[in-house]
Amino acid sequence: MQFRSADQVIIDYDVWGVGAPVMLIHGFASNAQVNWVNTGWVKTLNQSGYQAITFDNRGHGQSGKLYDPSEYDPQVMAEDAKNLAHHLNHRRIAVIGYSMGARIAARLTIHHPELISAAVFAGLAATMMTGFSDAERIALALEAETSGETTDATARNYRTFAEQTGGDLKALAACMRASRQAIREEELGRIKAPVLVVAGSEDATAGPVEPLVKAIPNARGIVLPGRDHMKAVGDRMFKDEVIKFLKSVPVL
Repeated sequence: MQFRSADQVIIDYDVWGVGAPVMLIHGFASNAQVNWVNTGWVKTLNQSGYQAITFDNRGHGQSGKLYDPSEYDPQVMAEDAKNLAHHLNHRRIAVIGYSMGARIAARLTIHHPELISAAVFAGLAATMMTGFSDAERIALALEAETSGETTDATARNYRTFAEQTGGDLKALAACMRASRQAIREEELGRIKAPVLVVAGSEDATAGPVEPLVKAIPNARGIVLPGRDHMKAVGDRMFKDEVIKFLKSVPVL
């Protein structure tokens, strides 16, 4: 299914099952299928009595491709998520974001508190507050003629993942170059919804969980032992803790 964003970008989405709605926002260079369906998240949520809402972020998957970094501002992407919820006639939802999706989910939670009943920020913890410094190197790797031209290991890993997921490399480079300003502590301090922060113990991309937990008034954190940025996504403990968290929210 598809709808058009406020600036007329096609956003591809799916709705799975019935129950209280939980919106899932995927990470950079991934898509809804890879991040949430293939990892068993949709099945887990449905079996626990929740409706799962998945969508491809602009520039990703089956959604519209854009080549101007200004069109990937995190707040613009958060508005896509809000507008999808309204398109589906949901007045309140829970949201789970992974990596880039966690930043989008945080923006959504900060700027639309009336919409969000609970939030999970996963795969991006302290780095959400300190910022990300590798964007230009990764963008250049995405734009290179071949992955072999890239000598930086981190940038090459992003390129390899983007190729594996069938991403539009030029659109992803534009997305990577978008404004990635750190979210200030005072902004995080305005969040009223209950929040669960999750990251793997070996996830250098996310950074430590505790600084982000301390910045959000009603938050708690979970560290997944031995998991890095890629292996944490489908982790059984991650799923179990999220379901336990959602069950603790009275309005869900």
